[in-house]
Amino acid sequence: MQTRPCRVEIRTRSLEDNYRLLVSLAPPDVDLLAVVKADAYGHSLALCAPAAVRAGARWIGVTSMEEGIAARALCPAARIMVMAGIFPNQGASIVEHSLTAVIWEPAHLDNLEAAALGAELRAGSLPVHLEIDTGMSRQGANLDDLAPILSRFGPESPLKLEGIMTHLLAADEADGHATQEQLARLQQALGQVEAAGLYPDWLSVGSSPALVGGICGPIVALAARHGMKAMLRPGLALYGVTSRFNPPFESGEPPALVAARSQLQPVLSWKTVVMSVRTVPAGAVVGYNGTFVATEPMRLALVAAGYADGLVRSLGNRFSLLVRGERAPLVGRISMDHAVLDVTEIPGVEAGDEVVILGTQGAETITACDHADATETIPWEVFTRIAARVPRIAV
Repeated sequence: MQTRPCRVEIRTRSLEDNYRLLVSLAPPDVDLLAVVKADAYGHSLALCAPAAVRAGARWIGVTSMEEGIAARALCPAARIMVMAGIFPNQGASIVEHSLTAVIWEPAHLDNLEAAALGAELRAGSLPVHLEIDTGMSRQGANLDDLAPILSRFGPESPLKLEGIMTHLLAADEADGHATQEQLARLQQALGQVEAAGLYPDWLSVGSSPALVGGICGPIVALAARHGMKAMLRPGLALYGVTSRFNPPFESGEPPALVAARSQLQPVLSWKTVVMSVRTVPAGAVVGYNGTFVATEPMRLALVAAGYADGLVRSLGNRFSLLVRGERAPLVGRISMDHAVLDVTEIPGVEAGDEVVILGTQGAETITACDHADATETIPWEVFTRIAARVPRIAV
């Protein structure tokens, strides 16, 4: 049966190659957790989690318990970290599906401990990772509140403090000042952990910018100082996009960043087709509220993509899509299910022609960063706002 042609194509081989490249750029003895949360940044958990495991990932990171259960069915042997917290009464599912929860509140521990005792788990058999707030004020335990949390990991508890983690708020700032301050706070926290007689296996710090931006060294050194193994959590780079560092590096970009920019491969392409083509006279109004009026006779192509698919409404009259290898301006306001392209200067456009919203056609490319710049956002949001009704297809 013919389906609506607006679709996302996912090159799983590119994701696998990207993961292997990131492994090669990481310092020796550093583990990588492949971040596939938020439905793999909108790329499809079902396609991307197994691809990451095929490439060698032992750890994958998801948003929620629900994503963790889905990932467990896809990747039965992987370690799966639930990164954005757990909610009341979810502990039993964490235990049942062998998920690893990130915790930072006593309530998280209550939840998991009750579930572990209900399942008659032995002491120290349910691993958790404790997130420390080192300056982002988002999630994580404050340094002043660590003592009562650490006291919960006694010899009789079924819980095991397997890892410590934090999130860097400005790893894409090349001067590194904020990161240095956060690592100093993390050092204080690790001192408290050791003073409590606890010795976790993993220190998980840093996402894609930390890996490709040349700041892995201090993280690895901090982990080694406390007898831990460093773990990095690449996300955006896994999908073929590198962060923009601001301010720029004073002495040139680190080799890892240069290699990443040149070798990472985009994983996602977003495509649709021309539905119909019409000619309109000068003075014709295009779209809602007449925001575009033809100044001369024009050929217009109606395409099957609108803001309900994730094509941001504000792109009308200020962005272009690709058809027949050329850029065709979006004219008029983008509708819920459709958009209109000016193809007056592109010969031969007809119904059924492929339209690229994000990706490459011929010698032209539209990137997630192009979309982000045009809508004053970031590539992460560009990917994740592509609607669920747009099918993800492995190619």
